[in-house]
Amino acid sequence: MTPQVVLVHGIRTSATMWRSQVEHLTSRGIAVTAVNLPGHGTRMAEPFTLEEAFRTVDTAVREAAERGPVLLAGHSMGGLLSLEYVGSEDPPPVAALIAASCTSLPRGAALLTYRALAGAFDRLPDRGRWLTERVLAATIPIENRADFAAGGYALDAQSVVLRSLSTLDLMAAVRRIQAPLWFVNGQFDQLRAHETLFRRLAPHAELIVVPRTSHLVTAMRPRVFNAVLDLALATLDAREA
Repeated sequence: MTPQVVLVHGIRTSATMWRSQVEHLTSRGIAVTAVNLPGHGTRMAEPFTLEEAFRTVDTAVREAAERGPVLLAGHSMGGLLSLEYVGSEDPPPVAALIAASCTSLPRGAALLTYRALAGAFDRLPDRGRWLTERVLAATIPIENRADFAAGGYALDAQSVVLRSLSTLDLMAAVRRIQAPLWFVNGQFDQLRAHETLFRRLAPHAELIVVPRTSHLVTAMRPRVFNAVLDLALATLDAREA
């Protein structure tokens, strides 16, 4: 059976952030689904809830699993949700997981810092859009620079998303994951805070640190992240053989 890929985006952005990965996988003949979570992208008008977010991921995974083994990949918020989902007590049909830019427990000082920064951006005249665009222009290759904003910025969902993520029991979930697992972080990613803890919770996981890269690893180094997808798919092929 042909491997299937499901992609879960990060906070504020949408499925459009995965354009480079979707193009790469499609060129290889790999079926890929990039979901939009509630309150984001094409579902911007919907309220964000963890229940609906997990339902969205689960629906995409189970539909894909009917066609072949599923590689699930999530970035930032999407990575945290994917870790919680795959590490549930009743494991879903996920054959392998890539968790990018999310080795930080969403609570305590890290969460307070992120919420303070988000609040500061929100109080700017344009809710921080101008500054966000300047950061993207300085760090993201021009060929995929527009992908993060193409589906719109889910600014109104940020607060409830952050509160919701703080309720996840990630330590228990990561400890339960048995599927092949890759943690992918940019060298300068601020969400590497608990990287050592995550590796201890999942000793079978592989850690890939991408040099000269910050939090937006999928966009700053799309070819590198595509190579990680290829590695995970090759691992699935080897297990199926």
